[in-house]
Amino acid sequence: MASVDEERSVLEDDALLQDGSSEPYTGDGSVDIKGRPVLKNATGKWKACPFILGAGGCERLAFYGISSNLVTYLTSKLHEGNASAARNVTTWEGTCYFIPLIGGVLADAYWGRYWTMTVFFAFYLIGMCTLTLCALIPALQPAECVDSVCPSATAAQYTVFFIGLYLVALGTGGIKPCIWPFGADQYDDTDRREKGKKGSFFNWFYFSNNIGAFISSSLVVLVQEDIGWGLGYGIPTLVLGIGIAIFFLGTPFYRLHRPGGSPLTRICQVFVASFHKRNLEVPEDSSILYETQDMSSTIKGSRKLEHSEELKCLDKAAVVSDAEIKRVDFSNPWRLCTVTQVEELKILVRMFPIWASGIIFSAVYAQMSSLFVEQGKMMDRSVGSFSIPAASLSSFNIISVIIWVPIYDMVIVPIARKFTHNERGFSELQRMGIGLFTSVLCMAAAAIVEIERLQIAREMGLVDEDVAVPLSIFWQVPQYFLLGAAEVFTFIGQHEFFYEQAPDAMRSLCSALSLLTNSLGNYLSSLILTIVTYFTTKGGNVGWIPDNLNEGHLDYFFWLLAGLSFLNLLVYIVFAKRYKQKKAS
Repeated sequence: MASVDEERSVLEDDALLQDGSSEPYTGDGSVDIKGRPVLKNATGKWKACPFILGAGGCERLAFYGISSNLVTYLTSKLHEGNASAARNVTTWEGTCYFIPLIGGVLADAYWGRYWTMTVFFAFYLIGMCTLTLCALIPALQPAECVDSVCPSATAAQYTVFFIGLYLVALGTGGIKPCIWPFGADQYDDTDRREKGKKGSFFNWFYFSNNIGAFISSSLVVLVQEDIGWGLGYGIPTLVLGIGIAIFFLGTPFYRLHRPGGSPLTRICQVFVASFHKRNLEVPEDSSILYETQDMSSTIKGSRKLEHSEELKCLDKAAVVSDAEIKRVDFSNPWRLCTVTQVEELKILVRMFPIWASGIIFSAVYAQMSSLFVEQGKMMDRSVGSFSIPAASLSSFNIISVIIWVPIYDMVIVPIARKFTHNERGFSELQRMGIGLFTSVLCMAAAAIVEIERLQIAREMGLVDEDVAVPLSIFWQVPQYFLLGAAEVFTFIGQHEFFYEQAPDAMRSLCSALSLLTNSLGNYLSSLILTIVTYFTTKGGNVGWIPDNLNEGHLDYFFWLLAGLSFLNLLVYIVFAKRYKQKKAS
């Protein structure tokens, strides 16, 4: 999957890296909590990362402790209707994936990742405490139902609950784009040995997140429904508090990177400067383009970036005009930008097709909580005298991730390293490509299960009856397991890619953009479903996905997604081969 340019870039980067093992301080400009240069041997790496992994796992347990069963709380405790509750959950979850853009900009531009997380952890904890109080105090809930009459919640009760809920969204949204880049910051990019071990952090960070998610979606949900919502919300609130304490305990070991100013402002400056100089010619010799003569970049917390040959129209922003030479005035960034600043924008443009490929993958991933569940409801869910909830099979996805992460890190990477000579086994682009291919297999597996289910329905005369067919729901396990494997390759590969290839002073923003694909993938899934329903129900047909799935052809929809995923993979391969790696001096 990786191009020759990518492999050459890796070798060039290695040549540029300092062998910093004998240097007492980090070479990437990182500092401690007091702004002092940090000692390599006393900070970062696995001295700091266990605290970040612990905090991240606790945060995920808290988040899924709310989100996994939120629709049930809204319907059973606040007495909302199904449609209203589903709409509120969808809106809230969408907000959770849009707020990272705010957190990313604040971290990169003003506060840095450590202090951004500190602020948003406070909002998060206040929100969790508010929700716990709503579940504990009867005055913050409507009266219990009498027979079939359920009193509606008052405006005040709604207000308090949703203030808490959206404080949680604000908290998790501010932390998401910062916490895993902050963990990667604990490895010095100028030290060859440290940089090579960074990939392992991404694997184990995702592992710890899924442990938290698994505990919430299994044990915490049971507590909420069988014991009570007060304890069910109190447990994730307590765990979040423990996670925050763990995070602050690691402060003496952390390496902090200084914020570099607003990335959005720098992007706009390049556009304005290149437009203003649109009539100037870009010199053949790129060394003539404007760049500071200092060892470090003018962008705080960022290394200089080497000039690249594509998108030359943007290079005009770094052309020094005759008027500027006469005035000896190079201080207006809206008229003259450094090569590094121009390269920041070029990197974002180059990353766009790779980023966009994640939207189709996220649309496939969205089926786990929607059509996979609908399919499971129409299958035999009995185990002895017990009936398995269709949604509970998503646990196999989490189990798959928990199994695949150590296999990948301890087995696949050492084997791949022998063939690729890459310290991480596969490059980020290769890893993502494997995940995209696995997502095609996942949708094909779901389609094959549905073909078999419909065949049994026809043979038993159940086509016109809205009942489950006698096919065990455990036939869905392969599609959940494949989706978990695809997740390990694609999502973790995305995390690595957007950290490594992002400009140094835009890493939180690029992390937020990678998270945005989750939200856009859900919207795309809804759009595809709407279009399919419109065209397949014309002329009075029942369509592919009717209320009674025995009458429809859900298998066609799964094959459609498999086809789109395959096309997405082909387009991805084209852009991955052409992708030029970032070169930092």
